[in-house]
Amino acid sequence: MCLLIRLVIKKLDRNWQAQLLRLSLPSEPGWRSAATSACKKAMEKSRPLWDNPLQFVFACISYAVGLGNVWRFPYLCQMYGGGKWVQKCVVHVHALSPQLGPGQRGVSPSIPTGVASVVVSFFLSMYYNVINAWAFWYLFHSFQDPLPWATCPLNSNRTGYEEECEKTSSTQYFWYRQTLNISPSLEASGSVQWEQALCLTLAWLVVYLCILRGTASTGKVVYVTASLPYCVLIIYLIRGLTLHGAVNGLVYMFTPKVQKTLLNPKAWISAATQIFFSLGLGFGSLIAFASYNEPSNNCQRHAIIVSLINSTTSIFASIVTFSIYGFKATFNYESCINKVILLLLNAFDLEEGSLTADNLNEMKDYLMATYPQEFAQLAPQIKNCSLEAELDTAVQGTGLAFIVYSEAIKNMEVPQLYSVLYFFMLLMLGIGSMLGNTAAILTPLTDSRAIASRFPKEVISGVVCFVNCIIGLIFTMEAGNYWFDIFNDYAATLSLLLIVLVETIAVCYIYGIRRFEKDLYTMIGRKPNWYWKIMWAFVSPLLIISLFIFYITDYILTGTLQYQAWDATQVRGLGLHFFSVLDLPYFLKRLKRERVATVA
Repeated sequence: MCLLIRLVIKKLDRNWQAQLLRLSLPSEPGWRSAATSACKKAMEKSRPLWDNPLQFVFACISYAVGLGNVWRFPYLCQMYGGGKWVQKCVVHVHALSPQLGPGQRGVSPSIPTGVASVVVSFFLSMYYNVINAWAFWYLFHSFQDPLPWATCPLNSNRTGYEEECEKTSSTQYFWYRQTLNISPSLEASGSVQWEQALCLTLAWLVVYLCILRGTASTGKVVYVTASLPYCVLIIYLIRGLTLHGAVNGLVYMFTPKVQKTLLNPKAWISAATQIFFSLGLGFGSLIAFASYNEPSNNCQRHAIIVSLINSTTSIFASIVTFSIYGFKATFNYESCINKVILLLLNAFDLEEGSLTADNLNEMKDYLMATYPQEFAQLAPQIKNCSLEAELDTAVQGTGLAFIVYSEAIKNMEVPQLYSVLYFFMLLMLGIGSMLGNTAAILTPLTDSRAIASRFPKEVISGVVCFVNCIIGLIFTMEAGNYWFDIFNDYAATLSLLLIVLVETIAVCYIYGIRRFEKDLYTMIGRKPNWYWKIMWAFVSPLLIISLFIFYITDYILTGTLQYQAWDATQVRGLGLHFFSVLDLPYFLKRLKRERVATVA
């Protein structure tokens, strides 16, 4: 009881403090109930709360289950094998409780995460909402019949197809030329694409309307953004499992690649990055969400629920993705086989039906031995068709979301229906994640008396959205996709590792694991067992330190992803890493001062 009173007093101004002291120490026998009632009323006035614990869980799920579950997790399963990848994702579940506990404890999100988390969340919001703009663009075009990416457009003379489209594919042409109108290099920045700029403005307007009234509006929106994607995934699962070649994709997914997994530092680095991005560790969003909880909320149970749902969703989305990916790979493989068969039939005047997919290799050997000169001239046009090669083609991010899925959708029956469902699902996942990103920025601002006393919450939210939208116009330029890749690869990878490491050490060693244990006992009514304390105090820091060393070593030796379009990306990337962690020393000093003040 004293702990709750002290927390409330710390949050109130002087007038409320005086009133609370008068109410909390009356001479009547029922002073405890009066103090409890006063604390609760004061707390409600100082900070809005979720209507019920379910809203908090849905908000965490909506934030944690995002685009990374749909396009990054399947890509990593493809790279390192699904069997071993699932095991490594479970290792980092224990890092979620130290995120929810401090926020629910009453600590302001600006204290444990520092400006570093706010800067990372700001960087993420700048480019992340561009994905929602692209989803809007594709959603609007999904109502056309036929779909605009189903076939290549005609050239200016209308005598054939566009040469650039014929060299690639209709889906790639629609993405790179008609959507991005991409420039040949980063230096050729080009102009702002007004269609994408309008979609980005619409995306930020939707986000602003969702966060306009704080938890009162966000708490209602998360019911839709958290549940509707599962409905779409179930529809896609039923459709995907019935597609021709879906089994090939599922077999490929669940076949582990042990040599590429256990002994490869990049696999562990990718696993940690995926968990940090997926669960939102280090951004401050979960702490911000938890700060709107009742103090008695069981944050430990919710941490387990959110972690399990997030991991399960990743596996579930991977099954959906690989069933569709298997269909696409099988479709491309069979198309390649049919083109080779047609080529050989016409070149050697063979009877129709004499060449099939089963006897193709034997017939190629026979033709090469019988007609060596003719076959040698035709050899450059004969492709080596391989289903394994099609499945090995690793695609992640925007390539998977907007090219691979579009390629598969255009070959389905009623493609408009599946296109609308898919891009609406992407939109819900993106908006759900943006609610958490903006909460990590807005909560420290609205908690600041200097800002909140001068401006209402609606104005603060509007300014943050407007500034992000203006800066985000960079990503709608012709070179915007290059900048998107830079921010996506460099803005938060190293920063998140360092921020989560500092948070874990601060909670377990500076603040103290025993004091954190007592806080959990105050909130949930029981102390965590030895397993959780060992994981928090020893296992998690050691794992994060090891991953940090692996990342630095790999970064120095090989560097991160290199882009053909420009040079010196590592300089820009290191700048983003450095800028986002500048506030960590300041954070440690603040935490020490908070500890001294609390003890006093």
